[in-house]
Amino acid sequence: MQMNDSQRIPASKERVWAMLNDPAVLKQCIPGCERLEMTSPTEMTATVVIKVGPVKASFGGKVTLSDLDPPNSYRISGEGSGGVAGFAKGGATVRLEAESVDVTVLHYEVDAQIGGKLAQLGSRLIDSTAKKLAGEFFTRFAAAAGGTTDAAPAEAGEKKGWIASLMS
Repeated sequence: MQMNDSQRIPASKERVWAMLNDPAVLKQCIPGCERLEMTSPTEMTATVVIKVGPVKASFGGKVTLSDLDPPNSYRISGEGSGGVAGFAKGGATVRLEAESVDVTVLHYEVDAQIGGKLAQLGSRLIDSTAKKLAGEFFTRFAAAAGGTTDAAPAEAGEKKGWIASLMS
């Protein structure tokens, strides 16, 4: 699965960068996130519970940050296992662009692979669930940034998705 999009976040580029590297903020914003802990400056472990169609599973895994260019960009990679439900692994390149002093455009490109029961559900169900969870993430992230409105796609009229969680 590959996805890319841009989202406007109502905060300065430096604030968005800090939030993207704050486990407490990410835990609050990632749908189904039960635990997210920084184990080193570039690694986190997490537990996320997600439901895709009839399959509900708790995924545990590790996330690594690389290609760090603060406060401009990084690559996030991870893998997680949900037992019999399957596995997810992949990553995303995240790039921040200051649109104004108090608005940042977050660009991302995601690549992910899934296996097990989740992979048997079909790409349309997986994609629609990922888009729904992405919408929830960005709504929460914009609220955490101090925004009073939902995060909107950077290009008016376009609605694309983002990966369900940082575990992918």
